[in-house]
Amino acid sequence: MDLGVSEDHFSRPVGLYQASDIQQLRQAIEECKQVILELPEQSDKQKDAVVRLIHLRLKLQELKDPREDEPNMQIISEHRFYKEKSKSAKQVCDKCSTIIWGLIQTWYTCTGCYYRCHSKCLNLITKSCVRSKVSHQSEYELTICPEAGLDSQDYRCAECRAPISLRGVPSEARQCDYTGQYYCSNCHWNDLAVVPARVIHNWDFEPRKVSRYNMRYLALMLGRPVLKLREINPLLFNYVEELVEIRKLRQDILLMKPYFITCKEAMEARLLLQLQDRQHFVENDDMYSLQDLLDVSSGRLGASLTDIHTMFAKHIKLDCERCQAKGFVCELCKEGDILFPFDSHTSVCQDCAAVFHRDCYYDNSTSCPRCMRMSLRKQAQEPEDATWQQ
Repeated sequence: MDLGVSEDHFSRPVGLYQASDIQQLRQAIEECKQVILELPEQSDKQKDAVVRLIHLRLKLQELKDPREDEPNMQIISEHRFYKEKSKSAKQVCDKCSTIIWGLIQTWYTCTGCYYRCHSKCLNLITKSCVRSKVSHQSEYELTICPEAGLDSQDYRCAECRAPISLRGVPSEARQCDYTGQYYCSNCHWNDLAVVPARVIHNWDFEPRKVSRYNMRYLALMLGRPVLKLREINPLLFNYVEELVEIRKLRQDILLMKPYFITCKEAMEARLLLQLQDRQHFVENDDMYSLQDLLDVSSGRLGASLTDIHTMFAKHIKLDCERCQAKGFVCELCKEGDILFPFDSHTSVCQDCAAVFHRDCYYDNSTSCPRCMRMSLRKQAQEPEDATWQQ
């Protein structure tokens, strides 16, 4: 039997193919499949026949979807698709859920959300780029798996609206643990991701099954500082000791920041760039990203932040004379070493930012000496200003 596999099935098709060419190739595929079933299991002949079957199917795919000159970039539903040059990587199309054979098929990747698809599937895409949602709606669903039921979705996939049911007829309904909604098998590939709501409310980092779209959304949101823990779940700080330590380190770094932005040596050394991957750490002490919480759980964040804190304190207190000169002397006891607001044994006046020994500050019932001086100076200036106006 001639299966028609002697020719080069990876050659580029020339001219137009008639329907009979495709029909003959389909017939050859069926005959090859029959031969595979008749040959002994795991035999060399059966393995050769399987290779022939793969070549025939690739050839059929090539005839159905002949390669044409495609533009290098296309914008569809806010996706920015660029043509891929790799021919060896085997990917799966996010639209039709079939394999992309880079050797004979043209395929594209969105630079925003890394959505991959065949060239022929581009015009079938209806879901907008996840990055656009991240840009316009940078927030999480913070209710744990808010299930409403298939009836609320009219027994259809939450994304493509294909009919679904829990019995798998006509298509299996798969629940996304992030949104609680149900999706078809084309939109939900059982990808695993850490769900923010479970982390914040239960300190639970076990990955759970989510839809493809939400998997990409969670991946793009991973480093965004959008979680204000003290408002969402303030009791978490009572349960997770590491969070208390991280908060104290962040507060200290914010107190160190004014020293660095006015210090020439610190600016030249770019010390604050030690936190360039967590820029929000030098802007506030209450916003966290999901990646921050993952690193807190693993212990990586506490270790790295402690090292950075030590480096910063060393510059201010030991290495730089300019920064040392900005230290404080406790005006209540007038004894001891130079104090800095980030020292663990100090307290800072909330009104004038003067620094004192913690024990001195709480034992002293009078007002802050610096505040008193500033108040007296202001009172002395007021009569002079009134006289000058007259």
